[in-house]
Amino acid sequence: MVIREQILNRIRPFYESELIKVLIGLRRSGKSVLLRQIMGELRENGVEESQIIYMNFEDFRYSFVSNAEQLYQYICGQRKNEKKYYLFFDEIQMVNEFERAINSFRATWDVSIFITGSNGKLLSGELATLLSGRYVSFRVTPFSFIEYCEIRQIEKPSDEDLIEYMNWGGMPQRFSMKGEMETRTFLQDLYNSIVLRDIVQRTGAKEVDLINRIMEYLMLNPSQTFSAKGILNYFKSVDRKVSAQTLYNYLEHIQTSQIVSRAQRYDIRGKQLLTTLDKYFLTDLGLGRIHNSGYKLEMGAMLENIVYNELRNRNYEVYVGKIPNGEVDFVAVQGDKREYYQVAYYLADQSVTDREFGVFSAIADNYPKYVLSMDKFDFSRDGIIHKNVIAFLMEGCKTKAG
Repeated sequence: MVIREQILNRIRPFYESELIKVLIGLRRSGKSVLLRQIMGELRENGVEESQIIYMNFEDFRYSFVSNAEQLYQYICGQRKNEKKYYLFFDEIQMVNEFERAINSFRATWDVSIFITGSNGKLLSGELATLLSGRYVSFRVTPFSFIEYCEIRQIEKPSDEDLIEYMNWGGMPQRFSMKGEMETRTFLQDLYNSIVLRDIVQRTGAKEVDLINRIMEYLMLNPSQTFSAKGILNYFKSVDRKVSAQTLYNYLEHIQTSQIVSRAQRYDIRGKQLLTTLDKYFLTDLGLGRIHNSGYKLEMGAMLENIVYNELRNRNYEVYVGKIPNGEVDFVAVQGDKREYYQVAYYLADQSVTDREFGVFSAIADNYPKYVLSMDKFDFSRDGIIHKNVIAFLMEGCKTKAG
């Protein structure tokens, strides 16, 4: 088992806090395992088993709990004394109006509460209203490349290891699959579950085929600048008429399922967010195989997607940087800290090198600037740091086997 240190390091300071810990992530990205790891650490720290209550609402044994009243009554029946309790609710969004019961526990008992969900709207609506300022959220993602190396027991990853990771992603369960066919079947089943349960059932979206078409476009075009005109032209080419409003509504539903993330454009000179031409990145590139029937994805785009996910894993806010005559792949922001990144598959010749390094000439500030590629030779120049992308990915928080 991989102990997810990178995420746990951010959660540990809140183990005893009255703030509600909200873990949001793609279905099957490891949220349940993460809760079990937290419970294990609490036991190691002296918390009695009787003070820990865990409920997974995808488990049929809890099917009798479908609303806030039933949840409240059940937990009251489990609470035997006035000691501090640690409450863990997995896939809590399956309980109607769960926010009311959660708020009551928090307000009236000595508790530490952890909840998970697969839908981005978990932090909207009543939860945000009732618990404003009383929760802290954490993003749970599939295994990062460094975690992939941990589970594969790879000490010095090769280019082939990174390519395998880019092709099949980091969904935890896929590592127990035997062979490509079984892995592809697992990813297909996972994709269908996300579309049917996290998008169609929870949002009331009616056109499953349209959702699949939008997903097909996003999966075949990772890291590409998104425009409504471009995707509407794509639908026109496959004889499908779609309005721009419908497109954006469905795209919002897809985002809430956590299967893709949106990076907004940021005007570096004007220091403001822009409202057009965002980019969308797959949370896990393995899911991109589902709609890939022979079309070879561009390696540079896949690498850019991997770097975006890694920066998000390191708790950066990540934007696409706009400059007067182009863009910087990523502006990574963390408090007062800022870094700029360009990503290329290889700096194949002088013109490519000049292009990737040259974009930074339009940025006058002194924040760190990086060019990442598969090259082994160090091309750093003019204060701009070049890094091999594998070396960059391996800088992340070390995991440990458990």
